[in-house]
Amino acid sequence: MPVCWLNGSFVAEQDAQVSIFDRGLLFGDGVYEVAAVLNGTLLDADRHLVRLGRSLAAIGIPNTQPAAAWLGVMQQLATDNGVREGLVYLQVTRGVAERDFPFPAHVTPTMFAYARPKLLRADPNASGVRLLTVPDMRWNRCDIKSTSMLAQVLAKQAARAGGAFEAMMHEDGLVTEGGSSNLWIVNDGVVQTRPLSSDILAGITRDVVLELAHAAGVPVRERAFTVAQAKAADECFMSSATSFILPVTTIDHDAVRAGAPGAITQRLRAAYLERADRLTQ
Repeated sequence: MPVCWLNGSFVAEQDAQVSIFDRGLLFGDGVYEVAAVLNGTLLDADRHLVRLGRSLAAIGIPNTQPAAAWLGVMQQLATDNGVREGLVYLQVTRGVAERDFPFPAHVTPTMFAYARPKLLRADPNASGVRLLTVPDMRWNRCDIKSTSMLAQVLAKQAARAGGAFEAMMHEDGLVTEGGSSNLWIVNDGVVQTRPLSSDILAGITRDVVLELAHAAGVPVRERAFTVAQAKAADECFMSSATSFILPVTTIDHDAVRAGAPGAITQRLRAAYLERADRLTQ
């Protein structure tokens, strides 16, 4: 029976309950993180918890769970649920209060986490995925990993309905990011991705890709690019905590170059997997 963690206790998932007056349910008033599990061990969870702290501070929710305690909870969930390869999801909401928009006084945050298996190393999408371009309809603080994700839900549903793996969100033709990923292009051996701002989430895997590219001597340019530039690029790829690095071979109905994974994308994915194994074995 799967076990989750709710407000300090490990309980069977079927027995976990949250109030109908939780502000996460009523307003999406909360933040979350997702960390990968490889070889039964958390990957980069410490980095995810740093970002969790930033998100909590940005919306004024107290960070009541020390990082070391979160790490213990997350690892125990992976172990107790037999997850050797997959993810751990955690969420913090402002808590339970009468429905009113301003922050309630004297409220205790609601915290929960769970684990799930997922293919990571042998991802069936590693041969390339298709993206569908959609307008970016999100709010102006995309750097906060908020649980208010209706725009992403609609974007990813549009992608699924259109037979695509992921959405490529854009504003006036400039690519922002994927529905739940950062996006990259490669031209003439140079990797390019949108610079950090409140327009995109500072992806943990994005940070690692930048480090891997630097270590491999692959030049990187942090500059926005258009949908048209992505379609015409030598290579395109996406990055996220639970997809690692996946080649993008089609955007809408247009093949990216030959419609096959590019050499730099494959090189970075191999380097990512090598690093992940080294950190989790």
